[in-house]
Amino acid sequence: MINGVTTRVNIDTYIMNAIREDITSEDVTTNAIMPEPRQGKAELICKEDGIICGLEVFKRTFELLDDTATFEAYVKDGDQVKKGQLMGVIKGDIKALLSGERTALNYLQRMSGIATYTRMYAKELEGKKTKLLDTRKTTPNMRPFEKYAVKVGGGTNHRYNLSDGVLIKDNHIGAAGSITKAVALAKEYAPFVRKIEVEVETLEQLDEALAAGADIIMLDNMDNDTMREAVRRVAGKAETECSGNVTAERLAEIAEIGVDYVSSGALTHSAPIMDISLKNLVPTE
Repeated sequence: MINGVTTRVNIDTYIMNAIREDITSEDVTTNAIMPEPRQGKAELICKEDGIICGLEVFKRTFELLDDTATFEAYVKDGDQVKKGQLMGVIKGDIKALLSGERTALNYLQRMSGIATYTRMYAKELEGKKTKLLDTRKTTPNMRPFEKYAVKVGGGTNHRYNLSDGVLIKDNHIGAAGSITKAVALAKEYAPFVRKIEVEVETLEQLDEALAAGADIIMLDNMDNDTMREAVRRVAGKAETECSGNVTAERLAEIAEIGVDYVSSGALTHSAPIMDISLKNLVPTE
């Protein structure tokens, strides 16, 4: 399952939209050089070290173009792969292999890049109680794939979308008039089973959020000393999340402060792609 989208038909919609973006009417180059169907195969080769992620999406892209396509994978999502490694062989109509190559690789490279980047962050928190979270800072129409990649890399998903939980941020507080009013309105509207998280930037806001009954306090862009005092004041009355200016280098010291969660938009908005190629395409008949 790709996180947040549980049925194949929904995932297919995302992939088909990407295919239609790349082929608005026809693949004119492929149709020119390959006018008739012909079976072939190509090799999926890793061009740098990293964590592979998105193999099912890669395969499904070709299946949507050619229902005879098959993919033999030599690795699985989450595996550490090395530069030059042969990761699998895709077989099918050469027209589909040519037309689907870029879309399939775009998914695989992006997802593998996020998984690799997340793994680097997650290693800094190994053995610590602090959990690593992603955010909603995802590429439009790529969220299910990117959040899945975070999990493969060793992170944990924050809320999937705006329907998934209550998170009162600075502009919500401004709209309501105060943290106290915002929390009261959220408690009145949202089902009692929903936790209420409040973003705070100062210790004064923290005290107000605790008094209002927030379940989770997001400590936004606080320096280490302020965050340490915030955790002391919370004293288990709510869960705590550190957010803002989170780098891999800061993770160990953030975990030492004792927050329950640390969230980083960089996992999805700043991860570089992993270089992967589809090579050595040859006819098989």
